[in-house]
Amino acid sequence: MEFLYEYGLFLAKAVTLVLAVVAIVAVIAGAAIKQKAKKGELEIEDLSEHFEDVEQEIVHSLLTKEELKEKEKADKKAEKERVKAAKKGDTPDAKPRMFVLDFKGSIDAKEVASLREEVSAVLAVAKPEDEVFVRLESGGGMVHGYGLASSQLDRIRQREIPLTVAVDKVAASGGYMMACVANKIIAAPFAILGSIGVLAQVPNFNKLLKKNDIEFEQLTAGEYKRTLTMFGENTEKGREKFVEELEETHQLFKDFVNEHRASLDIAKVATGEHWFGTKAKALGLVDSIQTSDDYLFDAVKTHKIVGIRYETKKGFAEKLSKAASLSADSFISKLLQRNRIFPG
Repeated sequence: MEFLYEYGLFLAKAVTLVLAVVAIVAVIAGAAIKQKAKKGELEIEDLSEHFEDVEQEIVHSLLTKEELKEKEKADKKAEKERVKAAKKGDTPDAKPRMFVLDFKGSIDAKEVASLREEVSAVLAVAKPEDEVFVRLESGGGMVHGYGLASSQLDRIRQREIPLTVAVDKVAASGGYMMACVANKIIAAPFAILGSIGVLAQVPNFNKLLKKNDIEFEQLTAGEYKRTLTMFGENTEKGREKFVEELEETHQLFKDFVNEHRASLDIAKVATGEHWFGTKAKALGLVDSIQTSDDYLFDAVKTHKIVGIRYETKKGFAEKLSKAASLSADSFISKLLQRNRIFPG
């Protein structure tokens, strides 16, 4: 009887565990199905209204009660006249629109997935008298990723819609590849721009493997299928081919920049160096020194400003991974502070 009791208890625990696993799998599967059904959604914000609300709030706080009453009367009168004119069909021409996009790029430029949706949405409604304003922040990364991101911005240019790129912090390497597509580039005084060059770094553990009597075999078909390797012994011929490929990529980069900003002395700026905003303007990398905030503050007087953002829905696994990452970062940060260790 004692054996049967223990066996029954074990069986109950096993069944409970199986049911729990099945429930978790079902939740993950359901989240995955929802993710596939709707990957993301377009968010539209009336930034003109935001600017007006901020202005009204400040004005109201500065006026006296008497001045505020006078202003309210004047506003009501202006609104009545606007409505009256609208009924007669005598309305002033609508303001051109300015579509504001944000791109904060990572090394692999995965944000291009949202950018392509935003650009497609803008092109569906934009007219030649409108303008697209991109707040860009990126230190560059993978060539193919930023090549595609640049092509997305070039879609706007191809439709002959004015494109302005604002760099408040950094647009270097692949970031500048994107920026140079614009009709106009503005930058903050201490923004970093340039770095028109190509970089590749490959660690090699071959000596370490040999020291520990570990053999490494790599089989390829094609003379240059693999030029440099992390574990094998690299050859001078392989290095020369690798450098040749880097030079070809650099030439493509220079040609792309020169095509979009023909006034640049490409030999002078395509050295891999970067410059702050004021120096970048002197070199012709940017057109004016101005922050994105100032540009929008001026534009709100002449344009209706609309923010466009495509928000990707995160899957269950991605949310779990992000939560774990944030927890790990928090733990490491506290550990460093406790031991007074700071990365240099």
